Amino acid sequence: LCVFSSLQLVSLLLIGIAAWGIGFGLISSFRVVGVVIAVGVFLFFIALVGLIGAVKHHQVLLFFYMIILLLVFIVQFSVSCACLALNEEQQSELLEVGWSNTNSARTDIERNLNCCGFRVFYPNETCAADCLRTLHCRPCAPIMEEYSGMVLRFVGGIGLFFSFTEILGVWLTYRYRNQKDPRANPSAFI
Repeated sequence: LCVFSSLQLVSLLLIGIAAWGIGFGLISSFRVVGVVIAVGVFLFFIALVGLIGAVKHHQVLLFFYMIILLLVFIVQFSVSCACLALNEEQQSELLEVGWSNTNSARTDIERNLNCCGFRVFYPNETCAADCLRTLHCRPCAPIMEEYSGMVLRFVGGIGLFFSFTEILGVWLTYRYRNQKDPRANPSAFI
């Protein structure tokens, strides 16, 4: 049951962090928040399926829980390893692609980090930062690169930790699924 609790904890954390980010105005992209909340709700329902399967000793629910949890493990482990393996040059390229492809994220970054432009600030371009009034804005790339390595290591480490709890859940589900149900034939266990 502790594995189901850890999956529920992860799902509730995802939903809570997304709600916190939108509530405090840190994120204005509803697509990003929507995806994070959808993943959180999906993980919560998967944990619920596993919990019901364990309580009822339902073989089919436990099988599907085990398969889906294995797939979640593979995706989460891969993303965590990718976060930990990115070097500074790859991080910089990733930031530049994200900067040039999303207007809402650009606005959020400029407003929250008080910077304008990616590598160079041009006073005639639009910017959401407060520093535009004084025309002494720093470009956003150095500030984002300073934080990106730390954030990627943190996210990769947390993801790696929870991916190992998920593989433990797959193993425990497999073991529990193959046990005999004591309610089916109680005299067999006497």
